[in-house]
Amino acid sequence: MNIKFETPRGLLEAVRNVNLEIPAGASVGIVGESGSGKTVMSRAAMGLLSGSNVRREGTVVFDGKDLTAMSREDVRNEFGTGMAMIFQDPMTALNPVRRIGAQISEGLRLRLGMDKRAAMARSAELLALVRIPDPQSMLRKFPYQLSGGMRQRVMIAIAISCNPKLLFADEPTTALDVTVQSQILQILSDLRRELKMSMVLVTHDLGVVAGNTDFVAVMYAGEVVEQATTTELFANMKMPYTEALLKSIPKIDMKSGQRLPVIEGRLPDPTDRPIGCGFASRCSYVQAKCTTEHPPLVDAGNGHLFRCWFPLGHSIARKV
Repeated sequence: MNIKFETPRGLLEAVRNVNLEIPAGASVGIVGESGSGKTVMSRAAMGLLSGSNVRREGTVVFDGKDLTAMSREDVRNEFGTGMAMIFQDPMTALNPVRRIGAQISEGLRLRLGMDKRAAMARSAELLALVRIPDPQSMLRKFPYQLSGGMRQRVMIAIAISCNPKLLFADEPTTALDVTVQSQILQILSDLRRELKMSMVLVTHDLGVVAGNTDFVAVMYAGEVVEQATTTELFANMKMPYTEALLKSIPKIDMKSGQRLPVIEGRLPDPTDRPIGCGFASRCSYVQAKCTTEHPPLVDAGNGHLFRCWFPLGHSIARKV
């Protein structure tokens, strides 16, 4: 898949040559910092990118159907029962002037043909499923009466209401405190297994995918730079960028006042990409070849793919 946007500054390449497969019933994590292309890719997969300035190349095959060859209306008919998405910000994703019950039951009535009474009864069941206490009372509330964690649970209830086969969770723990984040991730993991659906977990945090996914794809500057099973990735990571992401996670044993580790520098300009490795200017292991030749995606075995001339553990790879 390639996704490009026409801008006044030139053609912006948001996603380049990404090829991902989501196994049935599996959970796949897509990890990368802001601007890496992970959200654009997930929205493009669901057909949610529109506009005259968008250029999309490649195919998206879901349940044996090529979505890129279908009309927008046919793709929309896959929403709910086929694919669903939990959007990034629970504080703004819900309609502020509609009651919670009306927002959950809408999809049930539209996609599953339920009458109003049956849809409201199922809505209460869904709220209980996402561990919201007193679901009957919750149905009558407006979003402003809910905390961020409660709003995110409502978003999950809406997303799973029609039993989708594939769920995209785009930064589902954004703006939530640590204890609530853990609860939301546990709910998602439990629901995936209970409903036997596949899930794509989009996040900037490797710690989030560690215990909640089967496979991980790490994205940088619009490309997949490392891809493996979750167990293999953490046991034998190859890409310096993946290592840098892991090191940037705050540790529980850090001393008070200790500076948090960061990845110095910034992403390359997507309208003017460097000819070499996109991470070269920020990499602790950079060599001359990294700045002049773009590394291909190679297989380290067991389906572990990485994009680096001098991967971690390589005899030449050393900090500079």
